[in-house]
Amino acid sequence: MSETFAPDFLWGVATAGHQVEGDNNTSDTWFLEHVTPTIFRDPSGRACNSWELWQTDLDLAAGMGLNAFRFSVEWARIEPSPGEFSEEALAHYEALIDGCLARGLAPVVTFSHFTSPHWFAARGGFLDPESADLFARYCGIVMDRFGDRIALAVTFNEPNLCQMLSWANLPPFIADLERATLEAAARAAGVSCYRVGNVMLPEDFAAMTEGMTRAHLAAKAAIKARRPSLPVGLSIAIVDDVALPGGEELRDRKRAEVYDHWLDLARADDFIGVQNYERLTYDASGEVSLPTGTPVNEQGTAVEPDSLRGAVAYAFARSGVPVFVTEHGISAADDTLRAGFIEPSLAGLGQAMAAGIPVLGYCHWSLMDNFEWIFGYSRHLGLHSVDFTTFERTPKPSAAAYAAAVAARRTPTAKFREGLIASS
Repeated sequence: MSETFAPDFLWGVATAGHQVEGDNNTSDTWFLEHVTPTIFRDPSGRACNSWELWQTDLDLAAGMGLNAFRFSVEWARIEPSPGEFSEEALAHYEALIDGCLARGLAPVVTFSHFTSPHWFAARGGFLDPESADLFARYCGIVMDRFGDRIALAVTFNEPNLCQMLSWANLPPFIADLERATLEAAARAAGVSCYRVGNVMLPEDFAAMTEGMTRAHLAAKAAIKARRPSLPVGLSIAIVDDVALPGGEELRDRKRAEVYDHWLDLARADDFIGVQNYERLTYDASGEVSLPTGTPVNEQGTAVEPDSLRGAVAYAFARSGVPVFVTEHGISAADDTLRAGFIEPSLAGLGQAMAAGIPVLGYCHWSLMDNFEWIFGYSRHLGLHSVDFTTFERTPKPSAAAYAAAVAARRTPTAKFREGLIASS
């Protein structure tokens, strides 16, 4: 195993600001959580209280023998009002960066993990003609403060998620409630168009894709202007779509609608982030039903460790750039499913690498159970459980399983060094 995973391979966990920090009350998502009606099952509230307990979280990651930590900086905290930048927020994230480095963890920073400032959404979000420049300005402020200490930069997290969910055969009431939520937000904000990154209307898909594409390019230019050697990419949600005889046309149409624009865009980037949670199989009649007794996750899809290998293989085949697995995991209240899922998943990733696919690193989602967007606190993807009253973190057996899987593959003396990735 060790011959496949290089000494500088990044082994990490992933988190996202709004999902763990708590009280992100100048954000668009917070605003949507509190309108009526709302698609969000629960308000995020204090989440995991990671704004205060970030050192505890870094200690958990380091204690698992990891060498990377992926997190997002929250634009809404850094620029709560247009053109006004918060020294408190910048200092907080700078301390988080330095805390990573002090523990030998490579800081993998996401600049937009779905959330944006409330004022930005009230302008129409990425439908606004000035959105790319506004996003790039924010990215530049972040880079000026601590960009010299970032290991990898991810501009966007899953800009294709809503298109992917449009293939999920969700009941019609969900689409109706999403539309009602955005309409309620527009009324409450006193604007005609309130738009966010993870609740989209089908008629906006094309324009939102265009807006986020322009924003990615502008952000990358701003980042590279300040540090040309810093690897920059974006992360997309990607199912391992498998075609049985007769299912090829359907699979390829889904790929064209959901992934290929972003994979083609990534050809000019330093890497493509892959976020995989499932495999779906298609035949001439459509999606193939699961055999009776198949273990399933909380979303009702099969627990399939080999899906990671398949998703990584397609992402590389289309984009031609190195892959970073920025998220991979399983939504399951039964932690024995997760604990048994990790080792075979990583074995499959090793097979992909042995076949010649360059992979920079792997981050498991997530360090701990957290606020899972419209599902609120009803989903369980963490290696640690959280008491959402006391905020105590408790390791699950899967945390030890992941640590063991990493230890079996990681060069014992390998430790992240600042500049290691950027200089490669």
